[in-house]
Amino acid sequence: MTPIRLLLVDDDPLVRAGLSFMMGGADDLEIVGEAADGSEVEALVDRTRPDVVLMDIRMPTVDGLAATERLRSRKDAPQIIVLTTFHADDQVLRALRAGAAGFVLKDTAPAEILDAVRRVAAGDPVLSPTVTRQLMAHAAGTSADTRRTSARTRVATLNDREREVAVAVGQGRSNAEIATELFMSVATVKTHVSRILAKLGLNNRVQIALLTYDAGLLEGDGH
Repeated sequence: MTPIRLLLVDDDPLVRAGLSFMMGGADDLEIVGEAADGSEVEALVDRTRPDVVLMDIRMPTVDGLAATERLRSRKDAPQIIVLTTFHADDQVLRALRAGAAGFVLKDTAPAEILDAVRRVAAGDPVLSPTVTRQLMAHAAGTSADTRRTSARTRVATLNDREREVAVAVGQGRSNAEIATELFMSVATVKTHVSRILAKLGLNNRVQIALLTYDAGLLEGDGH
């Protein structure tokens, strides 16, 4: 089996050393590089071709948010997991909107961080609907109405079936669960998800979840 190629990005050398020590022994994972600032990331990605980047948010020159936005705008973008010390943080939410596949706290158990890397490499977001709602509630403010109007306009471009699938994704359902709930095959669910991403100009399921939240389509979201 080809190992998952991982790039570590954090301005604290002790954090990088700890992550490297904790994760370096996994047979299915290879740490291909380390960076101390977001300004180093693009060149390092070109050189090492990682599958997943573990990205610190707060760095002195170019922060993880800017680095995430730059990487996710590329055609060959690796998956990105944001490293943070906060459960609910505006910058984490912005990184998710920019295309990060999820986030983990720095005090997360090593086995859980490793599991997150494996899941993201396999195409699964590392973010529960509960955490999404916490982030959204934390970030709610003067721009909420503008976001809601914009999100509803974008969601209106979906047909009824695609909208149902989008809401189910927002509720944290797996493809198999959506298939059972909506009486379709898993392959059909995957096709719908791909069409939703293409129609809405999104690049992962986390962004679908955030958009359905913004549009007020999730039960119990307060809209």
